[in-house]
Amino acid sequence: MSQLSSVGKIGVLYGGESAERVISLRSGEAVLAALQNRQVEVIGIDVQFNERLFDQLSGIDMAFIALHGRGGEDGVIQGLLEVMKIPYTGSGVAASALAMDKLRSKWLWAGLGLPTPEFRSVRSTQELDGLLSDMGGAVIVKPPHEGSSIGMSRAETETELTAAVEIALKHDKDVLIERWINGAEFTCAILNGVALPVIRLKTPHQFYDFDAKYESNTTEYLIPAGLEPQQEQALQALSLRAFDALGCSGWGRVDAMMDKNGDFWLLEVNTVPGMTDHSLVPMAAKAKGLDFAALVEAIVLGQKGD
Repeated sequence: MSQLSSVGKIGVLYGGESAERVISLRSGEAVLAALQNRQVEVIGIDVQFNERLFDQLSGIDMAFIALHGRGGEDGVIQGLLEVMKIPYTGSGVAASALAMDKLRSKWLWAGLGLPTPEFRSVRSTQELDGLLSDMGGAVIVKPPHEGSSIGMSRAETETELTAAVEIALKHDKDVLIERWINGAEFTCAILNGVALPVIRLKTPHQFYDFDAKYESNTTEYLIPAGLEPQQEQALQALSLRAFDALGCSGWGRVDAMMDKNGDFWLLEVNTVPGMTDHSLVPMAAKAKGLDFAALVEAIVLGQKGD
């Protein structure tokens, strides 16, 4: 008998109200189906932050959080579940909030001496004088509190930089401007304290944007990632350090770049990664010998307990 039988009624929380709602619906449906196939008592809850939510949550024994972006990945739903004393998957309130904020994640990593690309933050297009040349002539511009590459743009001219900041400001009051790293992009999934096999992401797009993540058939996912064994081990160790530094727990994913010199640079941590057919954590788990249903079970059984 599966250990899941001792968990009780599981509520899969998905949908939500963020810009990543569509992806969250896909993730939640996949998790819901996996748990139903395990013959677990489970319900799906399309989270809307209104007076009905408390009543919906009152009927479950634990929550599988499949909410991406604001409201689900930033400590908000975790705080509500803490108040209601309902166990849940993934990181706690503080770690979720910190990891969701790319800017503050980088401040913390930089303070600890962990490698992350040079960066600046601005709140208007009036703060850009000289910034592009100071940062090597090419940058990536990001709204710090969005996921799935929403609102992100690459810039290598002053005109492009201004336009990129204007786009990012539509999503956030702060804008993160990060030195562009020429090199390969990798991701490392974390599952209950273990770093899973590294995946290399290859796309003909300028970077691994929303379309490359969820819609494109031209994106390549390389497992093995093409790294030397010691390189992969180094990236796994760095990913665990980055994950632990933010106080994260349970499961998640760490994104990084490798430059032309073979040095790794941390980009961000995702505390509720996608669980769709295009998603990276299920790919990494499969390479480790875990099918999707086994991955979902491992996430549930590794629920936050602190």
